[in-house]
Amino acid sequence: MKKQLLKQVLSLGMAAALLVGCSGGATDGGNAGGGDGGEQTQQTTDGGSASGVKVGVSMPTKDLQRWNQDGDNMQKELEAAGYTVDLQYASNDVQQQLSQVETMINNQVDVLVIAAIEGSSLGEALDMAKTAGIPVIAYDRLIMNSDAVSYYATFDNYQVGVVQANYIIEKLDLENTDKTYNLEITAGDPGDNNAMFFYNGAVETLQKYIDEGKLVIPSGQKEFEDVATAVWATETAQSRAENILSSYYADGTNVDVWLCSNDSTALGVENALAANYNGEYPIVTGQDCDIENTKNMIAGKQSMSVFKDTRTLASQVVKMVTQIVNNETVDVNDTTTYNNGVITVPSFLCEPVFADASNYKELLIDSGYYTEDQLK
Repeated sequence: MKKQLLKQVLSLGMAAALLVGCSGGATDGGNAGGGDGGEQTQQTTDGGSASGVKVGVSMPTKDLQRWNQDGDNMQKELEAAGYTVDLQYASNDVQQQLSQVETMINNQVDVLVIAAIEGSSLGEALDMAKTAGIPVIAYDRLIMNSDAVSYYATFDNYQVGVVQANYIIEKLDLENTDKTYNLEITAGDPGDNNAMFFYNGAVETLQKYIDEGKLVIPSGQKEFEDVATAVWATETAQSRAENILSSYYADGTNVDVWLCSNDSTALGVENALAANYNGEYPIVTGQDCDIENTKNMIAGKQSMSVFKDTRTLASQVVKMVTQIVNNETVDVNDTTTYNNGVITVPSFLCEPVFADASNYKELLIDSGYYTEDQLK
């Protein structure tokens, strides 16, 4: 398909989405070209039934389980629809991702799907895509400071934090208690635009109980810049949690709640608790239902994880790609929330739900997301 045609398709699709809108329900915290050799580029051959349309898919890393799942699901869905797919992982290296995306553009992909490592890092590549008339779908992480972003597909990121906070409120019965509980917070990567949405959703929902004194933060670390975790690293979260435990809980004080934005940071907190804490395990929140964290939920070391079924998100993105290619109105259900500093990006938000020890079998095993053997 010619790039100029796609440019016209994009303009028409965005105009229709913005003027007409599209509501709809939905379900539901690593190498190529010059990298370190740890992550391999994956490319497919043309499936034939989508007129040779090529889709470039850029994922941040293979170091986190969820991005492997996202990439695999995207590739399978796109191939099943007949597209040629260039799937690459960037080892959490911003320059590597930039180079990979530029190569995709030079190889004349027709649509780009990008989960950015750092939301403001792809300006040069996005300028190239805009000049070439290539539509860009930001995948799960909003791409910032560019007018070349066509659409955004993600889960309702603010709602992720709300789900975590409501779980805490219910488990502690904060509406009806006069007790005081100790809370600590571990948030996500400052370079990931989603991290602030997760944090705000949770903290703003809990603020009432902080103001009432039902939740207190012994470390005093509450502001996002104080609780953020670079690149969502488990080791960084663990080190910070160890410092908090040794500084504020060594006298036998209980930590009752540890609000963690995602599973990699939750795992770090759980590792720190296992090594440095003798009290009863606190309520620990997470996100993504990673295998190790789900095992910890079963074992009582993590209370819950927000489940974002990557199959749902992949299916939605494939649908959006097809709508762009076919000059159809692109499904969006939010045209006001996600401003990237230059434009408000038309978005499709899938709904998150929580998993815990009481419902993980239904959500994760019965749905085919995991097998029972994977969680043993």
